[in-house]
Amino acid sequence: MASDTGTANPEPPPGRGPDDADGARPPAARGAAAHESASRAGGKRRGSWFPGSRLSGLIVGLNLLGLAILIIGALILNGSRQSLLRGRLESLTLQGQLIANVIDQTATVGEPEPALAPDTASSVLQTLFIPRSQRARLFDARGRLLADSYVVADRVEAHALPPPREPGASGIRERQGPPPAQFAAAAATALRRELAGAMSGVVVGDLTRFDEDGRKVVSVSIPIRRVRAVVGVLTLESGAVEQDVVAERWALIPFILVAIGVTLLSSLLLTQLVAVPVLRLARAADRVRLSRSRAIALPDLAGRDDELGDLTRSLEAMTGALSNRMEAIERFAADVAHELRNPMTSIRSAVETLSLVKTETQRGRLADILQQDVGRMERLITDISNASRLDAELARDTLTPLDAVRLIGDICRLYQATLKAGQPGVTFIAPPPGRAIHVSGLEGPLSQVIRNLIDNARSFSQPGGEVRVALAADRGEVRISVEDDGPGMPPDNLETVFERFYTYRPKGAAFGGNSGLGLAIARQIIETHSGSIWAENRQVEGQVVGARFVITLPRA
Repeated sequence: MASDTGTANPEPPPGRGPDDADGARPPAARGAAAHESASRAGGKRRGSWFPGSRLSGLIVGLNLLGLAILIIGALILNGSRQSLLRGRLESLTLQGQLIANVIDQTATVGEPEPALAPDTASSVLQTLFIPRSQRARLFDARGRLLADSYVVADRVEAHALPPPREPGASGIRERQGPPPAQFAAAAATALRRELAGAMSGVVVGDLTRFDEDGRKVVSVSIPIRRVRAVVGVLTLESGAVEQDVVAERWALIPFILVAIGVTLLSSLLLTQLVAVPVLRLARAADRVRLSRSRAIALPDLAGRDDELGDLTRSLEAMTGALSNRMEAIERFAADVAHELRNPMTSIRSAVETLSLVKTETQRGRLADILQQDVGRMERLITDISNASRLDAELARDTLTPLDAVRLIGDICRLYQATLKAGQPGVTFIAPPPGRAIHVSGLEGPLSQVIRNLIDNARSFSQPGGEVRVALAADRGEVRISVEDDGPGMPPDNLETVFERFYTYRPKGAAFGGNSGLGLAIARQIIETHSGSIWAENRQVEGQVVGARFVITLPRA
């Protein structure tokens, strides 16, 4: 769709190279770059042990590790404590049964009925060895206290006194006053319950209960029998439970220290993995905001396979796109200034010459030049306005499924209905009847692309020629082609025709009839729809017989 006479931008704007514009890149390269950017920008990561998030899994795992250490330590010590208490209870039971057997053999009588000799039983209890950390009490069949190892008996035996001990040491406990009433009442109730169970003839043992001072003790009550009759009860208590609990609490300290260390280590690790990179991203964003750089570049973070890596890659892609957009705007502004300068120069020359001409014929020619340049500026301004609004309009609207057969068919029928004598006709080569072809897009912009291509093809066709629009589709792609029987295009211009303000006109065509933005806008619209557009020459036996523009769009 070109001729021997062509016009293009006489010189590119400063700093603009042939590959700077997006339109100058091959469609395959643009598609590959878009696919790579989309695949790296984000999406749900696969292979993560924590669903959808490696960083979240790391945070949760590190925080749970310290808690798990404490739980495991508590469970271990709790099992050890229970084993210790059971062992203490078994020891008391064995010791109490031995003492009960001795009392049964030496301090019980059977006539006139089985009974316990109080004085003898008390003497036997005081004679037997009772550890200082334990307390032994003897009760008769009615539950009356006969002897208590904590109470000094009337008999005085000559023994060497032990060395003095500090207050609170093991041995006979020193009370600092009467015990609280609630402790004494609770201890008496628990003891009565235990005695009642032993009076029934069974050994009663509690892992822990409270004594009169509110301290935990391990207790066992063993019945003393004469034949089958229960004549008394021996109660043994071990008062070293509190020391055991304190020791167990001290045993928790290593686990607590390890948990604190793990928590501090995880905090430092999370600071290095999360807080520091986020701070670096914030500073990089500040540099972009303050215009010291146009894009964020943090390669070490972009290589991470977690959310921060995704964020970094997304920010790099976003700022890169913004930088490209800014450069495109700058190039667009330079192109606009260059294109508007040509008709303005012509208008200024015509106006300056208008006062010098003498004849009406010359003034008429100058008026025609002015009218032509004003029309050219109007077309430029209109196309520039449409191009500048295009991005915002495409971003604002939502893509919807469109019937491509109906859309292209309506456009071609409209051209045929308004066809004038000598103008090239427009023929629609539709797919087989009954085959629905849908694309996801915006009807207005896609219609604009089809009309631009048809108008472009008609402008290069011979009078009475034909423009053919074909529609085909496979499983995932829709292909639209617009071809003519014109002179075709030089091979070097097959890609440059999509650059802004780059125009070709056939011989004899009026200068300034096109703004050079139609194909650039068409490519912009198609790429927004995730498609591609390119130009090629039609050849028969090696001869160029026309031009063809091809559009591919994803099938809805």
